Amino acid sequence: MKHRLAVWLFVMILLATGRALPQGKHYFQTDFSLDEFAGRRAKVFEKIGKDAIALIQGARGVDGFSVFRQSNSFYYLCGLETAHAYLTLDGRNKRTTLYLPHRDAARERSEGKTLSAEDAELIKTLTGVDRVRGVEFLSLDLVGSGLIRPPAPTLYTPFSPAETGADSRDELLRGQARVSADPWDGSPSREARFRQLLNARTPQFEIQDLSPILDAMRLIKSSQEIEILRKATQIAGLAIIEAMRSTKPGVYEYQLDAAAKYVFYLNGAMGDGYASIIGGGTNAWMGHYFRKTDLLKDGDLLLMDYAPDYHYYTSDVTRMWPVNGKFSKGQRQLCNFIVAYRDALFRYIRPGITSNEVLDSAAKDMERYLVGKTFAKSAHFKAVKAGLKFRGHFQHSVGMAVHDVGRARGVKLQPGMVFTIDPMIWIPEEKLYIRIEDMAVVTSDGVENMSAFVPSRPEDIERIMAEKGVIQFRPPVSLPIED
Repeated sequence: MKHRLAVWLFVMILLATGRALPQGKHYFQTDFSLDEFAGRRAKVFEKIGKDAIALIQGARGVDGFSVFRQSNSFYYLCGLETAHAYLTLDGRNKRTTLYLPHRDAARERSEGKTLSAEDAELIKTLTGVDRVRGVEFLSLDLVGSGLIRPPAPTLYTPFSPAETGADSRDELLRGQARVSADPWDGSPSREARFRQLLNARTPQFEIQDLSPILDAMRLIKSSQEIEILRKATQIAGLAIIEAMRSTKPGVYEYQLDAAAKYVFYLNGAMGDGYASIIGGGTNAWMGHYFRKTDLLKDGDLLLMDYAPDYHYYTSDVTRMWPVNGKFSKGQRQLCNFIVAYRDALFRYIRPGITSNEVLDSAAKDMERYLVGKTFAKSAHFKAVKAGLKFRGHFQHSVGMAVHDVGRARGVKLQPGMVFTIDPMIWIPEEKLYIRIEDMAVVTSDGVENMSAFVPSRPEDIERIMAEKGVIQFRPPVSLPIED
């Protein structure tokens, strides 16, 4: 009994002095300056005008033992990683307010400190926002923003689904369409539900879509964003190089995924930027093959497309290589063609030009490249000729999501745009798909290939594959382990 009393008194003393909770130890991002976030919010104020309010809903909390990750757009505007948070930008007085849940002391004792409404002064210092309030004040503040004395300001909020990790808007929209088609589910998206609540509780607001404004902002990356994207690309490239070293006949596709993940986490990544695409042989024919269950076979090519989630940014790098470490004559011819196409596309990327102009100029270069070239099979030559007409070699934006928001095709390129160059061909007679993918960032006078260091030419790949990889140094054990 005395022992229990002593323990109880000790706990009470710790609680009273604040030592039971690490109140002084908090986490907040260090990649972006206060000026960077203030500049982003200033652009939102400029776009919505003086008679409007922007309202952004943060990500919901996670269940079980999952790790919380903030939604991209919310993080983009303030950098705060607290669940069930809301951000308003009032165009009339240029005031930004964060609405946060209150401290959950029991959870903090278990998981560590989470920034909450009680940390108002600290959060204002970290984020540069003007005000921090408990989440229960959001409704009152919306009502007081002009509903009592009309006219009410226009309310902007994102209509598009929020990305929260290894997802992109295109896939989220397709997923929601599949949910809607399920007669036993059919639930609306979180964003649609939020708009329903806003309409029900504050019908005086005219609600407009904030997504196009945020998309246009996220399309042009700042120098700080480009530096993070460069690091994400370097980690992706190092992971692919390690997978090249580890590839041998008899290795499983999932084991190369494990080798890449080791490199990701070793270098500070939060996890996957998207599910890895690692396909040997005809598995590569499927553009988004994800099962990774098959053994790699001698004579096959392998395709790997993978990048990390690094400080809320990702990358998109793809390479192909022979499972046995040596390209056959036919494989070498096809891969040389794809590499030459990649180089031709990069030659024409610069500010002021469009994706169509890049594609047209590169195709002409590749017509000249093919003069006098021979291929192992007529089907191969047919495929490369068809590749000259394909318009998908110039692909999608990359940033906080792998298929990032904002248009890079069909518009004039600007410095700060980041997108993939992705030359590819299909040979249906063999169910053979050949492609590589590189990260392009438009500079003030041209372009940088951020993934150029990742081997792509057959001779460079073969040299890397002659080295041992992590799987050979630490091979998998046979399970179950015998005593």
